[in-house]
Amino acid sequence: MREMRGTGSISNLLHTTTCMSFLIILTMIFSLRFMAESLRFVRKADAGCTAAGSPVVFNFGDSNSDTGGIMAAFGFPIPLPEGRVFFKRSTGRLCDGRLIIDFLCESLNTHFLSPYMEALGANFSNGVNFAICGSKTLPKNEPFALYVQTQQFLHFRTRTSYLMSQGMNGLLSEEQFRNALYMIDIGQNDISGAFQEANGNYNHVLSRIPPIVAEIKDAIKLLYESGGRKFWVHNSGPLGCVPQKVAIPRNDNTDVDAAGCLISHNNGVSEFNSQLSTLVDSLGAELKDATIVYVDIYSIKYDLIANYSKHGFENPLMACCGHGGPPHNYNPKISCMAMGFTLCEDGSKFISWDGVHYTEAANSFVASKILTGEYSRPKISFDFFCKG
Repeated sequence: MREMRGTGSISNLLHTTTCMSFLIILTMIFSLRFMAESLRFVRKADAGCTAAGSPVVFNFGDSNSDTGGIMAAFGFPIPLPEGRVFFKRSTGRLCDGRLIIDFLCESLNTHFLSPYMEALGANFSNGVNFAICGSKTLPKNEPFALYVQTQQFLHFRTRTSYLMSQGMNGLLSEEQFRNALYMIDIGQNDISGAFQEANGNYNHVLSRIPPIVAEIKDAIKLLYESGGRKFWVHNSGPLGCVPQKVAIPRNDNTDVDAAGCLISHNNGVSEFNSQLSTLVDSLGAELKDATIVYVDIYSIKYDLIANYSKHGFENPLMACCGHGGPPHNYNPKISCMAMGFTLCEDGSKFISWDGVHYTEAANSFVASKILTGEYSRPKISFDFFCKG
């Protein structure tokens, strides 16, 4: 581990709070103004896309799939070592390299998704990424909740149609919107926030889950009504296994499982995932001309953490970028990018990048499992939507 200097007050704010807390601060600002390395696992998809044009993906989510939206939206710098492995520069991703969604795009032989709010250099020929760090489902009208992201999509779609009617070329066609894949990966921040509010009251966490799932239902139906027919829904990973949570002081280990994860937090996530799974089944029966795929990210990530050595990793509950050293290298007052943070030399041996987000190596592993189709229901390949 190497001790590093911090990178300024704004960057410190971003990394000394969770994305969720950070976004709450930004929401207050908005209210005042308006009454914000390695390919060792992943393989290319066996068959390329055959639908008209290149594959098109619209993604909605939080920091797990934010490819630079938070930086584009608010202009806050997110410097190296973020992005140090693959990009060799910061891209706005909270990771040392690529995210799961980046590897999935690579499997389609298409370029990475551009953030919706990126003003310069954006390329929307293969879709748009609406995901932004800290996003939740509720409150629905706060930036950048899932509902807000879907409204941004509707604006993008309407604006595209208008500009095409005015003779502009190079925009997405109606057929491409219809054949696109609509990805949703959100809910982790809602569940984390519910635990913070609960103060030990697990029933409070359970009571928060149905409204979260209802927002995801509304989002899918809205996208369906706008023409979307192919959906890819990720469940939430094991929140109780991230260093940020396991580093919280506790009186004993009665809430800790064999992998070192917090049982209560993982139970809460599992209940959310169960209700999300039921929702996907229900919508699949209701929207008969739609394909809605449920992807079990939880099982992939828990297996990675519980069997880390088998998969080539070390220190599964320790952050590469943080402060405090073993066992977790996580300190909420001196987190990654804050003054005095420490940095591991080889992030490819770590699962956790900053105590909350995964390293590129871990993301590569998760993406490789997704691409097998074994964790999807129905068992279907990721490129199903663009095979014609």
